Amino acid sequence: MIQCPYRLLIIFSLYVYLQNHIIAQTNEGNHTIKNRKIKVLPVPAFGYSPETRGYIGAVSLFTLNLYNDSLARTSNFKFEFNYTQNKQVILESDWNYFSKGENWYFEGSILFSKYPDLYYGIGNNTKETDIERYTSNRFESNIDIYKKTRKGFFAGVIFRNKKWYIIEPVKTTDTISIGPSEETSVYGIGVSLLKDTRNNLLNPVTGNYFKLSVSQNFEGKNDYLKSIIDMRYYKTLQKIHVFAFRFLSEINSNNPPFFDLAMLGGDTRVRGYYYGRFRDNNFLTFQTEFRSKIYKRFGYAIFGGLSEVSKNLSGLNFNYVKPNYGVGLRFLIDRREKINLRLDYGIGIDGQDGFYISFGESF
Repeated sequence: MIQCPYRLLIIFSLYVYLQNHIIAQTNEGNHTIKNRKIKVLPVPAFGYSPETRGYIGAVSLFTLNLYNDSLARTSNFKFEFNYTQNKQVILESDWNYFSKGENWYFEGSILFSKYPDLYYGIGNNTKETDIERYTSNRFESNIDIYKKTRKGFFAGVIFRNKKWYIIEPVKTTDTISIGPSEETSVYGIGVSLLKDTRNNLLNPVTGNYFKLSVSQNFEGKNDYLKSIIDMRYYKTLQKIHVFAFRFLSEINSNNPPFFDLAMLGGDTRVRGYYYGRFRDNNFLTFQTEFRSKIYKRFGYAIFGGLSEVSKNLSGLNFNYVKPNYGVGLRFLIDRREKINLRLDYGIGIDGQDGFYISFGESF
């Protein structure tokens, strides 16, 4: 089962666009290339999934170098729109922005969708036969604001908001009591510490990353604490081989609503599983990836990892660890900014798998 709506990009159109883009820059001379402050990479997309049937959309990546400043890394904004045969809509944007000298750093995401989803229950031992389907309108926003404390180190505040309106509910279960015409909202505020010495945010090959965030979240009378630790390390060998490692944990106190539990799966967490295939209060994963060059603009990747969810940390059990593994192709679409078009295929257990296409690396 393909675990998410996948994009079948029009590769030939993208290739023609890139060639024209590169030739135009070359003809203008090196001076123009060095002073080019904003680049836009638009990509048309179409695909199919059992939940949406056919869909068509577009993704645009903006890269920004607004300052003649060697201290500031390249900023980026991504916008995505999809419309499906079932009249479903997805609007999504995320960004990473550095001010001059990286004195301030802003990151975040905004998502609106009317979309079908799958629910397997809560816990690390749910079965494929437990699957239920529901449709919801949802709005999600995450905004982080950081101030540099010293080179590569930042401290900041985070704001979270999730609103879910379930249109077509799942069958009555012990774990979901929300029905149609009921809206649930979560608001969160917290603090975060960040160390980021990656050479490139979209395609890191050297440096490391550490983020600790703690937020207090409010959902009616149910308040809960969410803590996330994200650690990454990158090592390059012989200029063309990259080893990437990631440890990620999410810990929730009390009882968050089912849509804000810690979830396993998805493009940026655990490739090979439907996002939310396993969910609970706590989530841990260790992921590793090897990337290398094949020929000119083309490269490949091999990745894998181990993950688990649990009600509490004492409930972690090696018998319920979920493995994932996969392979991918890379196409360098921007030589100057080192931005890859990424195509990955991941495999999990019990027939779970996923095909992913995106700008930049998974982590």
